[in-house]
Amino acid sequence: MQAQPEVEIVRSARRRSSLSATMVEGRVVVRVPAHLSKKELDTLVPRLVQRVLAKQRPAARSDGELLARSLALSKRYLGGLARPAGVRWVSNQQRRWGSCTPSTRQIRLSERLSGMPQYVIDYVLVHELAHLLQPDHGSGFKALMAGYPHAERAQAFLDGVSFGSGLPPIPMDDLDEADPAPA
Repeated sequence: MQAQPEVEIVRSARRRSSLSATMVEGRVVVRVPAHLSKKELDTLVPRLVQRVLAKQRPAARSDGELLARSLALSKRYLGGLARPAGVRWVSNQQRRWGSCTPSTRQIRLSERLSGMPQYVIDYVLVHELAHLLQPDHGSGFKALMAGYPHAERAQAFLDGVSFGSGLPPIPMDDLDEADPAPA
């Protein structure tokens, strides 16, 4: 059974009658008129929260499913040349969407991606897979990424998430320090 997310109530004197609820960084933010009573909140908020939760994507794929997805993406967009040894979700990446260690062929994706649209997750996977073939972000890397048709839209989505979170855009500059990019 999945735990209920934190619910944050934001009262607004400018809001007259409408209520809204959105998922923000794992919590449900409910915006309500300032004049609503506790009884009204107790009646209305649970329904809004359930509506928001119902719209959420299904549970994140397992690490095994991520590996299978990455192999399919490699075949489709990179000629099957990128073969990771492992792909897994990690919770310790707050400033990166993903990372790749070319020497061990390991790819890690931030758990923050798990609820995002599939084309965004695929974009980060293709990006990391491309690093298995081209460790830097030079012209060879850009040529590999040119095959992914949703790259611009996915990058805009990720930039929007960063901006909406009040953070600077998270760079896709994701090589581990242990594997510096060639000069």
